[in-house]
Amino acid sequence: MSVVAGLDIGTQSVKLLVYDTAHRRTLAIRAQSLTLDEGHDGSREQHPAWWITAAAQCFADLDAAVRDRIVAIGVSGQQHGFVPLDAAGEVLAPAKLWCDTSSWRECEEIMAAAGGYRQCIALAGNPILAGYTASKLPWTRKHRPDVYRRLASILLPHDYINFWLTGERWMECGDASGTGWLDVRTRRWSGAMLAATDADRDLSACLPPLVDAHLSAPIAPATADALGLSHEVRVSAGGGDNMMAAIGTGNVAPGILSVSLGTSGTLFASTERPLVDDDGLWAAFCSSTGGGLPLICTMNCTVATGGVAEAFGLEAGEGDRLIEDTTPGAEGLLMLPFFNGERTPDLPSARASLHGMSPGNFTRAHVYRAAMEGATYALRQGLDALCRAGLAFQAIRLTGGGANSAPWRQMVADVFGLPVEMPVQTEGAAFGAALQALWAWRHHASDTGGIEEIAREHVVLDESRAAWPDAGRAQAYREPYQQFLDQLTVLQQAHAVSG
Repeated sequence: MSVVAGLDIGTQSVKLLVYDTAHRRTLAIRAQSLTLDEGHDGSREQHPAWWITAAAQCFADLDAAVRDRIVAIGVSGQQHGFVPLDAAGEVLAPAKLWCDTSSWRECEEIMAAAGGYRQCIALAGNPILAGYTASKLPWTRKHRPDVYRRLASILLPHDYINFWLTGERWMECGDASGTGWLDVRTRRWSGAMLAATDADRDLSACLPPLVDAHLSAPIAPATADALGLSHEVRVSAGGGDNMMAAIGTGNVAPGILSVSLGTSGTLFASTERPLVDDDGLWAAFCSSTGGGLPLICTMNCTVATGGVAEAFGLEAGEGDRLIEDTTPGAEGLLMLPFFNGERTPDLPSARASLHGMSPGNFTRAHVYRAAMEGATYALRQGLDALCRAGLAFQAIRLTGGGANSAPWRQMVADVFGLPVEMPVQTEGAAFGAALQALWAWRHHASDTGGIEEIAREHVVLDESRAAWPDAGRAQAYREPYQQFLDQLTVLQQAHAVSG
């Protein structure tokens, strides 16, 4: 009966993966697309009711016999979102998401109140960057004062789905790291950072308790009935999508670098404890397995390639063919792919730009390659930073929708200079949530085995989709990558002057 489910609440869709742990096979994957409310001020919002409707439909689309066998559910959610609830547990406003940059000024206000960028790192391990949950509170106070006045609970997207499933409110330290309020060194809320967010209100009263990553709670009977599930189902603590993707790619011990090519691009590694950088070159997050998860997040990955594909009317798969027909460096065309602003580096008001255009390279093929290369270069900076901190990696575990592109897998191997490994299960976040559910379910049954054992047992690599660095192409990327860094320096200096 050891069938577990992972529910991933993403930006573009909700996905449900059902996994038979005894036979080590996926029984079903269901998905429902989501829409996004976008504003010219950088706002990006979704209604939490959309997530529930989509999740319920995913369960409804399963065969009844499969639903009957599920014993545990884990929830993965897009990080940094802000779901405001009133005292009765009702949603007060649309959720502001991770990619919402409308509150970038509030980031600066909070950091100034805390004593500056570096003091925020000293207090909690992280600065307050664009999209972090903390900045959404003063924005709401200014722009939705009635919502702020009635606010009783602050939840993240995955916390809200857990609340719907169980009727209980909690956070775990991995996803809580992305609020900006968690002192990652002590795994407790930072009173100083909460006060910097609002000196006139005790925001800690709105935050749910922090729980261990292997916690689980029973599903609410009414929700179980509505979804056609057993009342015996247990719901694990869950976590942010990056934390769950770490589990789903087997990145639960040092030495592996995970890269996710999704709407955003992320790069992260496992450490025994949170790894804090005094300059804030990466997010010093906790993992959802009890350790650390140093992470670099770029806000523009498949956003860049998808935007170019739409602008040039490319059909499905055509972009990969264009990559195969062009050469590294895109004939001198370079893109800074900051369509949504950028978090790493901290340039929330930046916009995308093309450099080095000529009659010969201003073609849809070269623009598409420049978008893919720019997104890859932005992530490569993260590898450089982590290596300077003394971390070493033997391989990259690749996940996310962009990882389905063979040319992109090869580009990552060549630009990073590391072999690329692909798990058989490509839905890394949903699969990781399912494996965390298995871990929590076993803990509830007094089996205190570690998540490392579970990852070794269930994360399988697809040798047919591996990629190895090619020496010639790796050499060809070195100058374009340096040009990317040079253009980025110019942009940063310009923003420093204008800011």
